[in-house]
Amino acid sequence: MKIIAVSDTHGRIEEFVNKVNSMEKADLIIHLGDYVEDGLDIENKTGIKTVIVKGNGDFFYQEYKEDEILEIEGKRILLTHGHKYNVRYGIDNLLYKGEEVKADLILFGHTHVSTFIEESGIIVMNPGSPSMPRGFDRRKTFGIIDIKQKINIKIIELN
Repeated sequence: MKIIAVSDTHGRIEEFVNKVNSMEKADLIIHLGDYVEDGLDIENKTGIKTVIVKGNGDFFYQEYKEDEILEIEGKRILLTHGHKYNVRYGIDNLLYKGEEVKADLILFGHTHVSTFIEESGIIVMNPGSPSMPRGFDRRKTFGIIDIKQKINIKIIELN
């Protein structure tokens, strides 16, 4: 299964949507918060089912959860924006949660910086932001996850 992960779009989705529509079609898009309404627009503009969790900027969307667990191809995936785990200061709290829910993969956002590591047998990925990047190199990014028997991760640059 091919999954696109995106976070922290903050109302600026056109460049991301154009890139997604120019690629081989994915099976699913995951929007990791900030802004929920962008996830809905992305689904409408790409025709790809989009799963959404809310972030710290998504105050008015009570129907969405802050954490979600998906099971895809026998793999458990923890989705979260990350703010309630203090991810700006490290991922230890996120890893504890991942271990608690027996996650194979953790997807998070909030920092606007793409990250991909494997720790304690759990793959952890932040797709960064396709619209408001941070960090010293300020790359506009999103992620692609390919799940078959294994989990394969790629960070894709828009610029």
